[in-house]
Amino acid sequence: MASLSLHLSSLHHTSTTPLILRNPPVNVRTQTQKLFSVRSQSAPVLSQDDLKKLAADKAVESVKSGMVLGLGTGSTAAFVVDKIGQLVSTGQLSDIIGIPTSKRTQEQAASLNIPLTALDTHPHIDLAIDGADEVDPNLDLVKGRGGALLREKMVEAASSSFIVVADDSKLVSGLGGSGLAMPVEVVQFCWKYNLVRLEGLFKELGCEAKLRLVGDGREKPYVTDNGNYIVDLYFKTPIKDGFGAGKEIAALEGVVEHGLFLGMATSVIIAGKTGVEVITK
Repeated sequence: MASLSLHLSSLHHTSTTPLILRNPPVNVRTQTQKLFSVRSQSAPVLSQDDLKKLAADKAVESVKSGMVLGLGTGSTAAFVVDKIGQLVSTGQLSDIIGIPTSKRTQEQAASLNIPLTALDTHPHIDLAIDGADEVDPNLDLVKGRGGALLREKMVEAASSSFIVVADDSKLVSGLGGSGLAMPVEVVQFCWKYNLVRLEGLFKELGCEAKLRLVGDGREKPYVTDNGNYIVDLYFKTPIKDGFGAGKEIAALEGVVEHGLFLGMATSVIIAGKTGVEVITK
């Protein structure tokens, strides 16, 4: 499988290539990737928010009227929701309906007059767009540092196509390689018992498990929209077998969901200093 490359000059095409969307099931992989790039026309240095907005705008080009959309959660996904809201308000998009992956995305979408629904009434989603915390060369992901991993995975697994938007700081050689949190949502009951067990699963990777805390003094456990806690796993070396790790984590009683999103992404849109790179399977 081709490696991720940020040398966009070698990937530049003179014609616009549409994103390739695939049909379900979402976990089916193919062995090749297709890449193209769109050059940034402005000379000034772009901020991280500028890069996120570039990726978000490119992803929204795949949204068509009449679609059922999965609306992601996080700083990059917020730009996606904003753009969809703008297109709805100007009449450029019509008859769309969104399924939010968190309460805050629900509030944002509602404020923009984006019609909303739930998986209960719309179990098939045409397209989901969301951010990612890490993207590896196989387009596998770490997600959930925003705390919405369970709802994100439910919505994105039900989507025919799943486009990931991110800036180039999210690229890693292996999942867990950023040294930042890989979240695991657990029930509140005996959370410490599961924290110890999760840490023990990955001793050889130098894993440290911490309960996510919030508040000025970081004294209160973070509570998800589903009423659960999050145990964050920090790895000193990348996870060697993501699918194996996911199975081991999910097998622990009291674990609700983990932040490894494997074989789910259809396309990943990466915004870098010189433009936007679209990677498809």
